[in-house]
Amino acid sequence: MSAPSPSAISPLPSPAAGGAARLTDILRFNTCGSVDDGKSTLIGRLLYDSKSLMEDQLEALERSADITGGGQVNLANLTDGLRAEREQGITIDVAYRYFATPRRKFIIADTPGHIQYTRNMVTGASAANLSIVLVDARLGVIEQSRRHTYLASLLRIPHLVVAVNKMDLVGWSEARFNEIRAEFEKFLPRLDIKDVKFIPISALNGDNVVDASVNTPWYPGPTLLHHLETVHIGSDWNLNGFRLPVQWVNRPNNPTDPRLHDFRGFSGQIAGGIVRTGQKVMVLPGGQITTVKEIWTYDGSVAEAFCPQSITLLLADDIDVSRGNMIIGQDHLPGSSSDLLANVCWMHQRPLVAGKKYWLKHTSHSVQVVVTALNHRLDISTFETLPAPAELALNDIGEIRLRTASPIFFDGYETNRLTGSFILIEQGTHATVAAGMLLPPHEVVRPDATDFVI
Repeated sequence: MSAPSPSAISPLPSPAAGGAARLTDILRFNTCGSVDDGKSTLIGRLLYDSKSLMEDQLEALERSADITGGGQVNLANLTDGLRAEREQGITIDVAYRYFATPRRKFIIADTPGHIQYTRNMVTGASAANLSIVLVDARLGVIEQSRRHTYLASLLRIPHLVVAVNKMDLVGWSEARFNEIRAEFEKFLPRLDIKDVKFIPISALNGDNVVDASVNTPWYPGPTLLHHLETVHIGSDWNLNGFRLPVQWVNRPNNPTDPRLHDFRGFSGQIAGGIVRTGQKVMVLPGGQITTVKEIWTYDGSVAEAFCPQSITLLLADDIDVSRGNMIIGQDHLPGSSSDLLANVCWMHQRPLVAGKKYWLKHTSHSVQVVVTALNHRLDISTFETLPAPAELALNDIGEIRLRTASPIFFDGYETNRLTGSFILIEQGTHATVAAGMLLPPHEVVRPDATDFVI
């Protein structure tokens, strides 16, 4: 984040005054499903039919048509950029694409479908507001369909679209569409997903992707793009309990500008709640209480800011704040503990066993941690838990217990995805070996026992 500029002060509207609409400007979503369900083709169709491609991208598609598509444009090439992906016709790595319509901007994560790349799917979906699970209409609901739906639930993705693809290959059968929908609805009540939409499509031909299809007169719902443009995500962010993990101490020290000469601000992305000038805040782990003097954004000084804006805070008192500290409000206090319980997706070839030490990175703070117990492993096929496994292997999902060298301040993942998530980093190699979701804390910060007023 660059040093704040004193020019062009243009305060953002508050959520209460309609400012939450700014949070819906960008929809982040991912596509997932089994191998060859058409995820990359669907994204290519969205980009192609919404006229979101540059001329050079269109030329590249035409050049690759003779190589990979038998003379026909292969829309999957827009996201499958690796040579191995194009040779095998599968997605291996996460590909991000961006496009916009007059209603909304979009960030797409095209994630692999093969079970071998479950970790890639978790990575791509971790910041998503919405997940599209593709199902091949010929094959119906298979293990990967269930796996990715469960992962969407585990990652607390608020909105789910089940896109029944390749409907043209089953004669646009309404009965087949309803059969797949009924099979999903058998296990959806066991998962924590409140907003689910079923859409029959043909990604290859474009039916019900951007434009409504004449082949589905029995389907009264919206096209996929219309749903993406209109789904309500303004309430997806946690606006209760202010959280600012400090990423950087901002000291521009500009001698030519009196406002920046002795400037000392604390920069980061708001991970929860709303902050206003004049508000009392607490700095963790020290517990000092002070007041917000000014709030700076890229647009200049503002009266208030809210999640997920990036800001710089100026505090009324000269106190010690550094990277890894967290500035919080005095309501909806976070948890505080060295003994953590979490669900993890294991991402490394070497299995996880109890007793191993790692670095735990939580928001902008890193701390040494030891895995004290493996409580259970999830059987993704049945959603049942297998107690006390000896290890967690690559792509396994399970519940573990950890102990950190010093307490961290956090919220349960189901309450706040930003302050309830972490990664484990292997010591020595610095490889990211796991993505974790913290379960609700059993202790919360107690201001009366830890703080002191400046």
